[in-house]
Amino acid sequence: MATTRTEKDACDLLDADHKNVKKMFKAYDELAGSKARGAAQKRLDLAREICRELTVHAQVEEEIFYPALRAALKETDMLAEAEVEHAGAKDLIAQIEAMPEADEMFDAKVKVLGEYIDHHVKEERNEIFPKARSARRVDLVAMRDELAARKEELMAEAGALA
Repeated sequence: MATTRTEKDACDLLDADHKNVKKMFKAYDELAGSKARGAAQKRLDLAREICRELTVHAQVEEEIFYPALRAALKETDMLAEAEVEHAGAKDLIAQIEAMPEADEMFDAKVKVLGEYIDHHVKEERNEIFPKARSARRVDLVAMRDELAARKEELMAEAGALA
């Protein structure tokens, strides 16, 4: 079922996550240049928050969004690429989360993760979202609610673990 563009859909919800994380990476970059007291701890905390947001975002895409698109689209190579990108991001996230303190290598890993995510977001916005919106057998408005509920559940779990 085609989605009317007046209502927010799953792509809008996912893109709101993209915009939020972009702001967080920008804030991280500003902190990385700071020599103020406590800046290292703030960088560490912000990086962990970025990692949590990205982990939850990737999980809802992989559990709900990508499988629905795989079932509805003929061409799914872009979804395979997106999943490979997720695997690369998850590897960097694991490295960042394992580091005990923010240092030069920590900053480099966060910066590369940000670049990785920028690339991934461009592909989703320019390729995956338009195809999702033109797919007749995907109700992106209903999926938005499913994604939001699952994201809330995962964030609560992640918060409990933090």
